[in-house]
Amino acid sequence: MGIPRGRAVPDRTETEDVPTGGAADAPPAPPAVRVRGLWKRFGGQVAVSGIDLDLPAGRFIGLVGPNGAGKTTTLSMVTGLLRPDRGTVEIGGHDVWADPVAVKSRIGVLPEGLRLFERLSGRELLAYTGRLRGIAGAETDKRATQLLDVLDLAGAQHKLVVDYSTGMRKKIGLAAALLHNPEVLFLDEPFEGVDPVSAQAIRGVLERYTRSGATVVFSSHVMELVESLCDWVAVMAAGRISAQGTLAEVRGGAPSLQQAFLDLVGARGADGADGLDWLGGGR
Repeated sequence: MGIPRGRAVPDRTETEDVPTGGAADAPPAPPAVRVRGLWKRFGGQVAVSGIDLDLPAGRFIGLVGPNGAGKTTTLSMVTGLLRPDRGTVEIGGHDVWADPVAVKSRIGVLPEGLRLFERLSGRELLAYTGRLRGIAGAETDKRATQLLDVLDLAGAQHKLVVDYSTGMRKKIGLAAALLHNPEVLFLDEPFEGVDPVSAQAIRGVLERYTRSGATVVFSSHVMELVESLCDWVAVMAAGRISAQGTLAEVRGGAPSLQQAFLDLVGARGADGADGLDWLGGGR
């Protein structure tokens, strides 16, 4: 494994919160998301192993890691979709499990494998979502019209969601997650299986959203995408946080985030694998 980059993350059993800075220092801005000692097991398998995270507000944040690293499990616990075995999560200073109503009003979520009301049209889905969120009907309709237009779904707004393509489903799911103007938006692999045109529309909306001061947290294993979008990154491997910090801090001296990521997770290329001497197309 290469030299750790960004802020090293010690083991939970060895750390305590230690105040830093002097009286003259300005108080640091509270994080958008604060995670302490988060654990999750599935049977004998540890999926998330006592992680700590402080995700800064107003940033485009990438939670990156290889498949099976624990990203989806972490996001599910952070957003209240999955109860942790131990640990705490605060969003905007509110405990996710002790004060779920306050938290859910402040967040938008686009989970992996999103289930939608497929027998509704795209516009009907947004109208229903807005009313569930307590938004007045006229305001819901106005916001829905704007989101459908920006996400290039206006022409399909009266089609049933069951007939939407993968990219269209991701876009209508994003519209539903943004409708109530949340402070923090959580996205699990939002570009997975999405065509380039839909991906560009999603990217444009997210960049505009973060410029307004909101926070986006999205998981991905595509480093090129994270490097082009994010200004803050947390690297996850085997249920632990390997590094977290700004993009520059996590990259360190590596030529790319991809190389830094491979060093941090201890990845081995095919050239280092034993065997495979038969592979090459010869007879």
